[in-house]
Amino acid sequence: MNAIRVESSGGGSVRAGAAREPRARPGLTLAAVAVVQFMVSLDLSVVNVGLPRIAAGLGFGAVGLTWVIHAYALTFGGLLLLGGKAADRYGRKRVLLSGLLLFGLASLAGGFAQEPGHLVAARAAQGIGAAALAPAALALLATTFPEGKARVRAFGVWSAMNAAGGALGVLIGGVLTEYAGWRWVMFVNVPMAAGALLMAWRGVAAAPPPARGGRPDVVGAVLATAGMTLLVFGIVRTDQYGWSSPVTLVTLAVAAALLAAFVHVERTTAREPLVRLGLFANRSVTGANAYNLLLGAAMASSFYFMSLYLQRVLGTGPAMTGLMFLPLALAVVVGSVLAIRLGYRLAPRTLLAAGGSLTAAAFAWFGLISTDGDYATDVLIPSIVLGVGFGLCLGPLVNTATSGVAAHESGTASGLLNSSRQIGASLGLAALGTAAQHRTGPTVTLESLNDGYAFGLALGAVLLAAAVLVALTVLRAER
Repeated sequence: MNAIRVESSGGGSVRAGAAREPRARPGLTLAAVAVVQFMVSLDLSVVNVGLPRIAAGLGFGAVGLTWVIHAYALTFGGLLLLGGKAADRYGRKRVLLSGLLLFGLASLAGGFAQEPGHLVAARAAQGIGAAALAPAALALLATTFPEGKARVRAFGVWSAMNAAGGALGVLIGGVLTEYAGWRWVMFVNVPMAAGALLMAWRGVAAAPPPARGGRPDVVGAVLATAGMTLLVFGIVRTDQYGWSSPVTLVTLAVAAALLAAFVHVERTTAREPLVRLGLFANRSVTGANAYNLLLGAAMASSFYFMSLYLQRVLGTGPAMTGLMFLPLALAVVVGSVLAIRLGYRLAPRTLLAAGGSLTAAAFAWFGLISTDGDYATDVLIPSIVLGVGFGLCLGPLVNTATSGVAAHESGTASGLLNSSRQIGASLGLAALGTAAQHRTGPTVTLESLNDGYAFGLALGAVLLAAAVLVALTVLRAER
């Protein structure tokens, strides 16, 4: 209960005027964090089913359309470390409320977009807001709930909402796209952001910032985001410029230089670095983030490929496509609940290896899709396997990534974990999407589209097998 007293006492020690500030209310804090995580996770997948109609409505090209996803994932992932550091320095409640306000306004602007650039800019602004609110919310969860059963339950709720947001996003996006129009995949975030803002305002005490170091390293954040953006851009553009072309080589070289400069700045900056490189000496932090990067790469591409397969190959409508993902969403919740029960007896490493193996098997099964595929055998059953496996991973992954981390770095560790997931999502979609496009070839038919999607999904199984290897070799076995 120490963490709870720290938050409460901090809010109660700020002069007489602080009496108006709300006391820490763990239940309301958990509810606010759950809504936040559902919302930011939903936004990674809610646009997938609507992509064909977004392209038609705003005039996106085939390559430009992927930036509706990349703009969010890259700004989200690239600025998460800065968001985590800001939460540690300026106060988690303040950063959480600011992020929610920006996220809600960006969602509103995206819904009114009139040109491709408007929507991409709004998605980037959403990513900036998410980069502020997600690590602040997760750090609040880590400090509000003590070690033991309360912590396991809290992270179980967080993981269930994280998983449900990603899976239900496809269902919600499909229904909204077909019956209300694609603009509602942006508008849907506005009431959620408003509700989370109200709950956080009432349920989270205004405590002193847990860390009062130097100013956060904005230069490092810009270098990291620019480097990752150029890296993704270089990979995506290989559909026009081959891997050996000067354009691709120069783009990737500049991206590498920017990322190397980021590491150098983190080692030498006089400001507060985004991430203390010594944090990676903690095997739990290193292993969890490597696992998370691979998991994010595979999962983001799965929603993308399967939604396109169902619509473009099997001819399913947007609403029905979203409905077909509902068993996956429910299976993720089942896996998350199962992880809570097993988490009392099994080491996180064991759950991560088991969950990763199940998810890899599901991706391999998806790799067998065909143009005359049957929903029950080609989509439904592997979706359930994937959902249970994915749900098993989430809670133990968060618990592992923040294990043994000092309280003043919990925001940084939370931001790092979220960052690895989003960067993995963008890199995975760029790499596997490009590989699938090359497999499809210049002549687009149902058969060639199917072959491309199947190839991308099979590559996802390889990424998850690598994640299992990381869990078994890097993470320790103790509970």
